[in-house]
Amino acid sequence: MPKKERKRLQVVISEEQDALLTKTAYELSSPERLISKSEVVRLAIEKIAKEMGEGEQIEEYRALLETDDLRDV
Repeated sequence: MPKKERKRLQVVISEEQDALLTKTAYELSSPERLISKSEVVRLAIEKIAKEMGEGEQIEEYRALLETDDLRDV
């Protein structure tokens, strides 16, 4: 998928969320290709959107968004 130039979103995340992003990027990386945290975020967005389009896990995502850990600061 070609990248479009867009204004970047500035999202505040916790240190724990940043650590999860770093760990996930590291685990997805291979010696041939390093995966960035931005790529992990894009992948997560696509995965969530696909699951919601298929009617999967909507209530689970709503419940997660109600937790204090995921609320906007």
